[in-house]
Amino acid sequence: MRTKQVNLLITLVAVALFSFSCFCIYRITQTNNQLINCRNHILEFKENMLHLRNKTEKNSQEMKVLNRTKYEITKREILSGNLVAQKADILNKNETVSNTFEDLKFFFPHLRKEGRIYPDVIIGKGKTGVSFALGISTVNRGNYSYLKQTLTSVVSRMTLSQEKDSVVIVLVADSNEDYLHSVVKMITKKFKRQVRSGSLEVISIPAFLYSSMLNAKHLAEASRKLASWRTKQVLDFCILMLYAQPKAKYYLQLEDDIIAKEMYFTKITDFVGNISSNNWFFIEFSMLGFIGKLFRSEDLTHFVRFFLMFYKEKPIDWLLNDIFQVKVCDTGEDLRNCMKRKKQIRIQYKPSLFQHVGIHSSFPRKEQYEKKI
Repeated sequence: MRTKQVNLLITLVAVALFSFSCFCIYRITQTNNQLINCRNHILEFKENMLHLRNKTEKNSQEMKVLNRTKYEITKREILSGNLVAQKADILNKNETVSNTFEDLKFFFPHLRKEGRIYPDVIIGKGKTGVSFALGISTVNRGNYSYLKQTLTSVVSRMTLSQEKDSVVIVLVADSNEDYLHSVVKMITKKFKRQVRSGSLEVISIPAFLYSSMLNAKHLAEASRKLASWRTKQVLDFCILMLYAQPKAKYYLQLEDDIIAKEMYFTKITDFVGNISSNNWFFIEFSMLGFIGKLFRSEDLTHFVRFFLMFYKEKPIDWLLNDIFQVKVCDTGEDLRNCMKRKKQIRIQYKPSLFQHVGIHSSFPRKEQYEKKI
């Protein structure tokens, strides 16, 4: 009996141990599986993190490329905008110049059917923003020419800085194509530096401008030719003034048969700079004709309009005196009072800075020996 009880007890203990062992094995297996699953999750997480990091790095690179692209696009847009603004500014300036020439249509009805009125620019780089523009009108004098001598004295008696701050404009006011070509050839050969820098320009007048302006049918043949010559000279100077106006602060009128004296440009700039009053009409650096007259460019339109109103009546130097009388002298005013004011606003520089050397006039078969200026 006692032996059976012992065996039963042993059997129960064995079953209990076996059950416990099975339970432990099961738990160990379950834990091992959980560890394996956990390890797999960890590996998967690491893999996801690695993928995410790679993706982040890729996105970062793409963002850098995108930002660089946006920068380049913005830069191009800014540059493009600046170019557009510059082109618009140039167009506005050209439009302003063109509008100035549009005044001619008011005085000459035959020009109203024409499009844009503007001189032909033969040599020029569009130089603007300088202090002085010097205008020289030239025509064919047959076997006689003073232009080369004139230009040599004008440009050689400037310093380099003065040349940089000025532009000399030669208007070939002649329909003779051979003369135009000879002037261009002479200037491009003799004045290479000035041409390259844009400090020397050559322009010509389109033929249609003068087609019906120069007739004086009521006069005799000889008088008609002289009247047409004087009329054309007024118109030539007006075209030259309108072209030069937007280029400089001041405009100096010269002719193609003068010699500029030593240091003339320095003396002009010093004299203008030292004038205490700004209430001057124009300055005369020569007493002869229309030579050496200095105007403020902003006033040129008013002068031109007055000249165009009376271009058939008198030579341009006479008209210059008339416009002074009209603008300054009051009706019925004592002439002595008017002349007193004249000295204050029509300033004369002495001695003259330009010597007239042309004997053979631009009017055919006419000689002139007046040297005093």
